[in-house]
Amino acid sequence: MSKHKILHNGPTSGLIKYWFAYLWMKMTGWKIVADIPPDKKFIIVGAPHTSNWDFPLALLTCFALRLKIAWIGKHSLFKKPFGGFMRRLGGIPVNRECSSGIVEQMAKKFANSEKLVVAIAASGTRKKSDYWRSGFYWIAHEARVPILCGYLDYTHKEAGFGLTFLPSGDIQKDMARIREFYRNVTGKFPEKTTPVRVRDETGNKK
Repeated sequence: MSKHKILHNGPTSGLIKYWFAYLWMKMTGWKIVADIPPDKKFIIVGAPHTSNWDFPLALLTCFALRLKIAWIGKHSLFKKPFGGFMRRLGGIPVNRECSSGIVEQMAKKFANSEKLVVAIAASGTRKKSDYWRSGFYWIAHEARVPILCGYLDYTHKEAGFGLTFLPSGDIQKDMARIREFYRNVTGKFPEKTTPVRVRDETGNKK
């Protein structure tokens, strides 16, 4: 990864963040592997999520790649006096009580944005659960944007992005590809890893 080089067409973070992240990751022995799609808009699904360290490491990885990411938050988090600060941190407010639903709200946000990268931890929790949440998939499908698989492999101290694809609507087939990608990726606490599967694969969207 050459210094300052932007390896993507998405929204870009600043040089101060780049330098901090680049030096921190280098000094702590983390290797960054980046295979980012040329698209200006896409969704990052991050896994496995088993530790409080996952978020700062993922953020540092994005800074080192000069990739600016956004995240989804409940609309009440964006009220005064902290609303402006939350937006500067990349937050996108969604109203869970709105009749249009989060998928439709985010699809509209993508349609109205020139560049947008949204990061989602699909397991939704650091504790082991039975399923991933499928929202990342249906948002990408509705918005017609690619899904990019991001990972933190603690065994090899490797962070980055790999598999990318445009959702086909056949969630069983697409989830099989995602499962294969994460098959050899190890989280900080492997026993807390949520299996790479969603309820929707049984035919029920929940």
